[in-house]
Amino acid sequence: MGKQQDVGAADQHSGSGTTDHRPIGGDADARLALAQDPTTPQMTLIDLASDPSAVVRKTVAARPDAPAQALRPLTRDHDRQVREAVARNPSSSVGNLMRLVKDDDRWVRWAVAGNPACDESIRRVMSEASDKELRGLLAESRELEPELAARLIDDASPEVRERLATHTHDPDVITALLADRTARVRKGLARNPRTTADQRSALAADPVVDVRAALVRALELDEADLERLVDDRSVQVRLAMATSAVVPPHVREALTRDPDETVAAAARDFRPGAGTASAVRAPRIGHRPSSAGPGRRGDSRR
Repeated sequence: MGKQQDVGAADQHSGSGTTDHRPIGGDADARLALAQDPTTPQMTLIDLASDPSAVVRKTVAARPDAPAQALRPLTRDHDRQVREAVARNPSSSVGNLMRLVKDDDRWVRWAVAGNPACDESIRRVMSEASDKELRGLLAESRELEPELAARLIDDASPEVRERLATHTHDPDVITALLADRTARVRKGLARNPRTTADQRSALAADPVVDVRAALVRALELDEADLERLVDDRSVQVRLAMATSAVVPPHVREALTRDPDETVAAAARDFRPGAGTASAVRAPRIGHRPSSAGPGRRGDSRR
């Protein structure tokens, strides 16, 4: 992670001292070019952090080499996309991120969750937030401390627990969530490749069809589990097996003789690699949609 430089230290990017100053003038395009220039002195970046154009300020906010004196005031910028840029900046200080994880705008808060500079103190605040999505993003974090993971096991939101179940690497968390009464949480475990063979066997016998179907799509199973599932009472489960990339060929061959013609046809027509997806989706990082929607204010040069 890059570190914010103090004014007066040598500028390693430009080779000039940070006390150098480049005159700021011209229209917004000229100031934007100055904000984008890797050789722009840090004192100039500090001045550009208060530029009237939100685009210029956002550019400064996104620079990994931006000095702390530039980023700190931008955490309170009236434009949410400027604050969001600071929240994504891997050089942002813990203090800046702590302020932004409590921001009134959800996109700013969610951006903090994906910042590699997040530490335990910030994750602790996330675990206590009323924002369900923020807790969900925390649940997907690989750096999640056992104490915080234990707190999320009992989270009021089934979605948060499901995301924890899908992404956790902690064996104790997996064991605890296996007993969760909400099917979608167990469905999350059915997609988690860190489950043991015994845990997968338990999921293969889950009373909820969606859990068993998710399991056969995502994870390799022992032969005994496969033999039981190939005769599963649910057409949905057998169809999921017929179209699963992780099911062995001999099992798919057996499904070509399934009494349900939809299942049999799917098994016969299966082609490896056709339309398959990863078992566990990548953690969400909280990126806003690319197109502006109702109520969104895009950046504009002023």
